[in-house]
Amino acid sequence: MLQVLRRLGGPRATMQDWPGLIEAYRSWLPVSAATPVITLREGATPLIPAPVIGERVGRGVKVFLKYDGLNPTGSFKDRGMTMAISKAREEGSEAVICASTGNTSAAAAAYARRGGMRAFVLIPDGYVAQGKLAQALLYGAEVLAVKGNFDRALAIVREVADRYPVTLVNSVNPYRLQGQKTAAFEVVDALGDAPDWLCIPVGNAGNISAYWMGFQEYRAAGHSARLPRMMGFQAAGAAPMVLGHPVDQPDTIATAIRIGNPVNRDNALRAQRESQGSFMAVTDAEILEAYKLLGRGEGVFCEPASAASVAGLLKRREEVPAGATVVCVLTGNGLKDPATAIEHNDSTFHTGLEPDTDIVARVMGF
Repeated sequence: MLQVLRRLGGPRATMQDWPGLIEAYRSWLPVSAATPVITLREGATPLIPAPVIGERVGRGVKVFLKYDGLNPTGSFKDRGMTMAISKAREEGSEAVICASTGNTSAAAAAYARRGGMRAFVLIPDGYVAQGKLAQALLYGAEVLAVKGNFDRALAIVREVADRYPVTLVNSVNPYRLQGQKTAAFEVVDALGDAPDWLCIPVGNAGNISAYWMGFQEYRAAGHSARLPRMMGFQAAGAAPMVLGHPVDQPDTIATAIRIGNPVNRDNALRAQRESQGSFMAVTDAEILEAYKLLGRGEGVFCEPASAASVAGLLKRREEVPAGATVVCVLTGNGLKDPATAIEHNDSTFHTGLEPDTDIVARVMGF
C-alpha cells in the first residue's frame, strides 16, 4: 500500500492521502478523464497477521486476514460499487437498483446517494441482518422487501433494469468486478507477492472471480512471481458450487452467502480450474467456531459469512504446504449482524449487579 501511496503522493505520503481505489489504481481500471469518480475513499484495507490461526494450521504456515470489513460501509462491496456507480453516473443514469442479502444494498445506497442518484433495493423479506437494513434505510435507499429468496429478488431486478431506465449494480454488472479486483492488487502490494492460498467465502461468486482477475493482471505485469490457489468456501446449506447445481432453498446463518444460484458461477469455476483450487462446504457450526476464534483469538470482529474462509482453511489445514503464506478474506464487519454475536458467544455476562464496589470486585474474582 505504501508503494502505491508514494507513487501517488511522494515519499511522505500517508494513509490520509489515500484517494480511493479508482485513483490509486486508475491505470488498471476502465475509467477515463470523463468518468466522475464517486468515492468514499474505499480500499487500502489492512492485511492483518493471524498468529493464533497460523498456530492452528501449524507447520510454519503464515496466515493473514484481508479485512475488507473496514471499508466505508463495512464490506468489500464498496470496491465494486465505487466503479459501478461512477460508470452509471458517467452514462447519465439517475437511478440504480440491486437485489441484496444486505451488504450490496448498503454499498449501493451509500454510493448512489453520494453521486446524487436514487437507489432501489430489493431484499428477501425477513432475511437481512438488521445492521445492513439499517444502513440502506439511513443512506436513503427505497427498500422493497419481496417474498422469496435472494435469487428470486435478483431475477426481478434484472427484468426491471432491462425494461426501465435504471442501472443494475449487482455483480452481473462488469464494473463491479473491476473494482473488486483491486483487493488482489492490495494483497500483492502488502506481501510483495501473491500468497500460496487465497481462502474466500463464496455466495454469488463475484469476489472470487474478481480476485483471480486481479492476481492474473498483476502477474502478467510482473508485479508478482506466482498465482495463488483459489480456495472457495460455501455454507453447507447454500453450496451450489460444491454440489454442482442450484439450491432452491438456501439456508445458513451466514446470510451474506445465503445464495442458491450464483450469477458468476462460470467465472468462479474458471478461477478454480485455472488456479488448481477447489470449492468446499463448511457447516454453520464450523463457521460459528471460526467466527468466535477470530474474535477471541485475533481480536477481529467479522460477520459470520466472512468466517467461512477461516473455517474452510482450518478444515483443510492438512493440505496446506509447510511454510506457506495464506490469506483469508474477511468480507464484512461484525457490526453488520450484532444479533448473531449476542446469541453465539462464549463470554460471561453478569447482569443485575448492585452498584457497589465490593460486589463488583467480588464478581471479578478479587
